[in-house]
Amino acid sequence: NIFRYLTLATIVLFGVGSVYAGGGNRTGTAGASQLLVPVGPRGIAMGESNVASATGLEALFWNPAGVAIMDNSASLTFSHQDYIADIGVEYGAVAANFEGFGVLSFSIKSLGIGDIPVTTTTNPDGTGQTFAPRDLVAGITYAKRLTDKISVGVTANLISETIDQVSASGFAFNVGVAYSDLADITGLSFGVVMKNVGPQQTFDGPGLLRIATVGDQNRPPNFIAINSAAFDLPASFELGLSYSPSIDEHNSLLLTSLFQNNNFSDDSYKFGLEYGYDNTLFIRGGYQIQAENSDNFIYDYSAGVGFNYDLSGVALQVDYAYKHTDFFGGNHIFGVSFAF
Repeated sequence: NIFRYLTLATIVLFGVGSVYAGGGNRTGTAGASQLLVPVGPRGIAMGESNVASATGLEALFWNPAGVAIMDNSASLTFSHQDYIADIGVEYGAVAANFEGFGVLSFSIKSLGIGDIPVTTTTNPDGTGQTFAPRDLVAGITYAKRLTDKISVGVTANLISETIDQVSASGFAFNVGVAYSDLADITGLSFGVVMKNVGPQQTFDGPGLLRIATVGDQNRPPNFIAINSAAFDLPASFELGLSYSPSIDEHNSLLLTSLFQNNNFSDDSYKFGLEYGYDNTLFIRGGYQIQAENSDNFIYDYSAGVGFNYDLSGVALQVDYAYKHTDFFGGNHIFGVSFAF
């Protein structure tokens, strides 16, 4: 029975979420923060709240179950984000819809931090050398529609972090369920997703080696490896609800909301809306708040626009989003998508 399956999947996600999510008492204990950097201008503009109704490639980051709701045979997306502290985020993804099998998708996200001067205790002003940290997340997603209302999806992400001569790598999973027309209410959607579930990681590499001289000064120096502490991944459990009321054939409205329980910070609430005209022009806005310690939460409002255009049978979508952040200035996100 498909509804028993949905109930079981939701219960499992709730259970895993209760194990991994730890709230504010674990603030600062998680690593691999590149997993938290959102992608996709539409979702970012809507306050990062579109877990319940995101579909196709746009759903990859928010809820892999939504990837299954893809009407085209294939789609492709690229985005660039001017992130905080002059960090650039590049993202690309491709998906193919196989009839009877489901949707298979590949994605890659890269953070470009730029060159950083090397400083030491003896050369605090710099040695003249530089290093460039590199963060990479590469994922494969499988999603399938179980019925016309229920879809499920799972993403396996390969994580890589490199800082000079030190690196860490590992893997994490995102698992989601999406349900449309909840309680037989047209336009009401529900989504639940568990993100970034995986084993601890540690940094390793020649950069952790130190030269030590023991005893007789005539003896050759020894190399001693410093063991770095293991760190958790920034797991989160998210519940989303969205509603799209029926207006008329030219106008559309989408309201979204999200509750996010984290293992690395306090819980947060996110809200968004999208107005569309003729399925061509879209105006979006969003807001997010933190349940406790809100003074330490650097995000609040976001906004954006989108355009859809049929280009000789190819569906072209261009999106822009602005996300306000305290202390670091705003983030600008640009994206373009093609559906075939």
